[in-house]
Amino acid sequence: MKRELSENIVRVKGFPKLTEEQREELRVLAKMSDDDIDYSDIPQITDFSGFEVGRFYRPVKETVTMRLDADVLHWLRQGGRGYQSRLNAILRKEMTSQPNRRKAA
Repeated sequence: MKRELSENIVRVKGFPKLTEEQREELRVLAKMSDDDIDYSDIPQITDFSGFEVGRFYRPVKETVTMRLDADVLHWLRQGGRGYQSRLNAILRKEMTSQPNRRKAA
């Protein structure tokens, strides 16, 4: 199986910019098949109990306009900056608590 390496390598906040040598190394690795990669020095993980599901998942954001009751908006904003993220977390929690709910068409 071949993996594609985009020329638009995503910058991750807090990590240094890649050098051209590192970019070339990534290009070479991307051209290798999975069977050609030596995994012998990587220990096999058998205990997944400490893993966090979704920690590095960054869903695509979509801009929307919402009409909220004034008291609800006031309550969200009382927590300071990040009230939109808090609202998103509240909605996500509600969404995931109802896994059998039909998706909108």
